[in-house]
Amino acid sequence: MKIEKGKDFSEWYNTVIKEAELCDLRYNLKGFMVIPPNAAKVMRLMYREYEDALERKGHSPAYFPSLIPERNLKAESAHIEGFVPEVFWVTHGGKTELEEKMAMRPTSETAMYPMYALWINGRKDLPLKIYQSCQVWRHETKATKPFIRTREFYWIEAHDCFTTEEEAFAQVQEDMETTEEMIHMSFGVPFLFFRRPQWDKFPGAVDTYAADTMLPDGRVLQLPSTHMLGQNFAKVFGVKFMDDDEKEKHVWQTTYGPAISRIFAAIVSVHGDSKGLVLPFNLAPVQVAVIPIFRKEGREEVLEYVRGIAEKLEGKCRVKLDDSEESPGYKFNKWELLGTPLRVEAGKRELDENAVVLVRRDTGEKKTLPIEELEEEIAVGGEDLNANIRNLADGKFGKSLATAETLEDLYALVKAGMLVKVPFCTDRMDGEHCAGKIKDGCSGNVRGSLFGETESPEGKKCVACGRPAMVYLYVARQY
Repeated sequence: MKIEKGKDFSEWYNTVIKEAELCDLRYNLKGFMVIPPNAAKVMRLMYREYEDALERKGHSPAYFPSLIPERNLKAESAHIEGFVPEVFWVTHGGKTELEEKMAMRPTSETAMYPMYALWINGRKDLPLKIYQSCQVWRHETKATKPFIRTREFYWIEAHDCFTTEEEAFAQVQEDMETTEEMIHMSFGVPFLFFRRPQWDKFPGAVDTYAADTMLPDGRVLQLPSTHMLGQNFAKVFGVKFMDDDEKEKHVWQTTYGPAISRIFAAIVSVHGDSKGLVLPFNLAPVQVAVIPIFRKEGREEVLEYVRGIAEKLEGKCRVKLDDSEESPGYKFNKWELLGTPLRVEAGKRELDENAVVLVRRDTGEKKTLPIEELEEEIAVGGEDLNANIRNLADGKFGKSLATAETLEDLYALVKAGMLVKVPFCTDRMDGEHCAGKIKDGCSGNVRGSLFGETESPEGKKCVACGRPAMVYLYVARQY
């Protein structure tokens, strides 16, 4: 594959998805895809890292049913209004029509919280921090795109309960820290963490916070979001505890949802190049590919030598010896397409010198070194590769940020693929009209205010209506 990502990102993305065998779209149901091993192995590693991070921070795993009774989903009015247009309904069991139809889980608040009401009695039961790794289903009406926007996606959802509002907000901040730890530092994908405007919050939430990254075509992709639910769902489902003053009180709740399949799309999109994937060392199913270089003579000797190298690396990293009959050039292209971080090459010359050639996927740098230094160089090379691709991504992301104070400038910047900071009248519901004006003018979506933003647009006017600006908001095209 030799398609420049910057020239036609959509063609590049579709090509790398197909050639690297990351998904198969031939399943005969629109918006659904089969995820073959090349992607599933990466996603499994992503799940493990994320789950470990959540458990280090006090979360415990659980599994809840995929089907939700209609009465549960209807219990919270804003929630049902927000999700009904996207729900898949189950109406029959075999040939029998069900007395009550059931929703395929679009998200699990209404499945989990009736159980929380049974589990929580007193302060001793709090905080309750539970996550599940699962699939959810939403009848997307927009154009679907593999991993980015599908009708079935893979995620983790954490649902937490606390005694006070302060504890709940501290969890929102912890979720932001977890997002930084996982998405940016471990997976190498930069983002900005926003508080969504009130007209774009999660149905039933008090506030929604979300991480947005930029893809190479100048559109933002939402990654994990975390929602301050307040006591809205607790009051609906009777999630209460007996406090020390012997009074029953409703819990305060948050929910956090890293969509693993969508984050995988960001990793592919942000780090990949004209040769294919570039995977972080920690997420690569094969971290080191060992390639024998055969000449006319000494084939068996070289093969024995590289087998020994692969065996020596077993248990130290995820290694694969490619002893197939294909040419070295074919193998190089194959492992580059799959994003394998490091490649070890050895032929007759290296055998004679008791050496290897180590090649990095991100830079293409080749280094000849004694075989006894290989393990240390792999460890260092993996760390260096991760830091390098993260720094490259950070640099590109930084160049996609801009500011504007007029509609003309905003429209031009959004159409050029930028994430634009603008003075805005308000992020409350009465600002939705101005957001609609921007949407009509440049297909840009108001993403929200930067989490922790302290700068005030004092003396500035709303970019859309000219009223005094109360807040800075960011605008970009979105997926």
